[in-house]
Amino acid sequence: MFTKNQAKFISSLKLKKNREEYGVFVAEGVKIVNEIVSSGIKIKQIFSSKNFQLSLFNYDIEIVRIKESELKKISSLTNPNQVLAVCEIPKYKLEISSLKDKLTVVLDAIQDPGNLGTIIRIADWFGVDDIICSEDTVEVYNPKVIQSTMGSIARVKVHYKNLPDFFEKLKFKYPQLNVYGALLDGENIYKQKLGKAGVLVIGNESKGVSAEVQTYINHKIKIPHVPHEAITDLNNAPESLNAATATAIICNEFRR
Repeated sequence: MFTKNQAKFISSLKLKKNREEYGVFVAEGVKIVNEIVSSGIKIKQIFSSKNFQLSLFNYDIEIVRIKESELKKISSLTNPNQVLAVCEIPKYKLEISSLKDKLTVVLDAIQDPGNLGTIIRIADWFGVDDIICSEDTVEVYNPKVIQSTMGSIARVKVHYKNLPDFFEKLKFKYPQLNVYGALLDGENIYKQKLGKAGVLVIGNESKGVSAEVQTYINHKIKIPHVPHEAITDLNNAPESLNAATATAIICNEFRR
């Protein structure tokens, strides 16, 4: 039976302070919930308006059947999608030593939830295990971020760190590790010999990579703009690419 207290509690999780206090977040939709169920993330309770079935295996998870009208009241979506899960926020420990032989993405003050969610999805596609976020990057358990990941949140570990402290520790342990930064004054990425391992820094949507973080970058790269043949005034050229789009293009070059 679905109670008013349950509805009140789930609705309260739309706020970051409550997610942090109770250590849980909400995931919605059949695909996302099934992805999380089959991962190591613990699901505390599932609320479903239809005969939602857990895929792959039989799990010992309580499923509460509720009316569509009840699901709509607690959902963050305009059009609720059958199922909502209350999940425990995982506690990941970042080992610096685990980064030396693989590609890792660092995000400096990404603010848009859709961008962060899409970057997590991109990281999942290109086999990136860890994303390191600055402390002022949008919260990963924001419902809009979770929705944008399309289930990739189940496979990519997201860590929040003070970036200068993180880079100091990284530089001390692995001074030769390549740190690539997507910068407007960087070198053409298509002319660079990229290593299989390294750290890729993506900056804020409008301000780019902060000056402090730039000091740790030893390989400045950029995706060159190709002007339209009919345009002669370069002042009309776009200023930059969307952060998630840039991440996808650069990750593709690392894996090519």
